[in-house]
Amino acid sequence: MGRGKFKGKPTGRRHFSTPEEMLAGTSTRPRTFKQAEAKDEEEEEEETEESEEESDAEPEKQKGTQGIIEIQNPNLVKPKNLKARDVDTEKPTELSRREREEIEKQTAHERYMRLQEQGKTEQAKKDLERLSMIRQQRAEAAKKREEEKHAKEQKKAETRK
Repeated sequence: MGRGKFKGKPTGRRHFSTPEEMLAGTSTRPRTFKQAEAKDEEEEEEETEESEEESDAEPEKQKGTQGIIEIQNPNLVKPKNLKARDVDTEKPTELSRREREEIEKQTAHERYMRLQEQGKTEQAKKDLERLSMIRQQRAEAAKKREEEKHAKEQKKAETRK
């Protein structure tokens, strides 16, 4: 059911589940991704429990050449599901590379700022030199103004006499 004068392409067709199908659970797609994910996790837990029971009885038969060829692909490693009671809370959590670099960056910045306050960095030394020169110039300028002011007062005093 296209609009306008052009015909729609067949690739744009979509199938929407009816509310009855969704309630009955017969729709082809889950309602939300989280529900599908939770369902998958439940199935994996059930499979691991069943496989543990079966592994006691006999080893699993592997299909095709899986038993012969061992693949060392890190992308194929399935994440291990830990239950809340099995988690070791005293074990320190491992940080990712980005988090670790961010923490190192912050500590380096704090260390630099501490040295800056103490005047031990090159930048701080230059700043202190500049500051001392400015203070000296200001002191000289203030002294000069005082002398000019004093000279002016003397001239006024002489002209009054």
